[in-house]
Amino acid sequence: MTDRLTQLVAQAGQVIVGKEGAIRLAVACLLARGHLLLEDVPGVGKTTLSQTLAVSLGLKFRRIQFTSDLLPADILGNSIFDRALGKFVFHPGPIFAQAVLVDEVNRATPKTQSALLEAMEEFHVTVDGVTHGLEQPFFVIATQNPRQQIGTFPLPESQLDRFLMRLELGYPDRAHEREMLVGESRREMIPRLPAVMPAHELQALQQSVPAVHASPALLDYVQDLLAASRREHPTGLSPRAGIALLRAAQAWALMAGRKMVLPEDVQAVATPVMAHRLELGGEDGRPAGRALAQHLVSGVPVP
Repeated sequence: MTDRLTQLVAQAGQVIVGKEGAIRLAVACLLARGHLLLEDVPGVGKTTLSQTLAVSLGLKFRRIQFTSDLLPADILGNSIFDRALGKFVFHPGPIFAQAVLVDEVNRATPKTQSALLEAMEEFHVTVDGVTHGLEQPFFVIATQNPRQQIGTFPLPESQLDRFLMRLELGYPDRAHEREMLVGESRREMIPRLPAVMPAHELQALQQSVPAVHASPALLDYVQDLLAASRREHPTGLSPRAGIALLRAAQAWALMAGRKMVLPEDVQAVATPVMAHRLELGGEDGRPAGRALAQHLVSGVPVP
């Protein structure tokens, strides 16, 4: 299975060049059954990365373009009266897929953003009092433009907390940018990508993540990070954030072919897991949150 994951990262790296670190974190997020928030300026490959992962894993993929006039029913679906049957029939919305790209999530109103909460937390949605399960594996990748851009609505803390990780791809270096300029269109490469593993193998890997051993000393380290965040921040990291950090570290260890979590695994995923939960409201919140997360990682001693 580790070879399959290595193949998955390598294949995605053929499309998203020069970003192996971000790709590995995105795969770890998926293995931990989390959801991913990609925040960056337009044009750096956020949408392309989500499509590449979905195709490489053979997942049913749907894209939802968030706009200011989008309604919750446009995401979840609605019930329409069928004259032939004489009753209302539910018509599923685009959330009923395995990999869902929510493009420009912060361009929709808070009411529409909240339509994702139940699906992301409980893997089902409720419409007209009826609960509908979502097909597994279920993975949401949301892209977000920087908050200072015109026409955006900041994601509330409850919505941010549903994302296991937040990543930024950033600009490519000069050599990889030249490769993109002279090479084939990245979008044209995606349909030809083979599926690296079927969905049931991905589910098996997801189910094995919690079984990756975390020693009492490692759990002490995670709790020390949580406690330090609560001393440094008015609210600090919640117990759910602690679970997210542990699951992400277990997934990172699994990708490395190990059956136990090391402190280095926690440190590798700590900033993407913690930073968006530690917004301090600087210029758009991001630098302060990221700086505090990195401060915690460097300041909390490893047992």
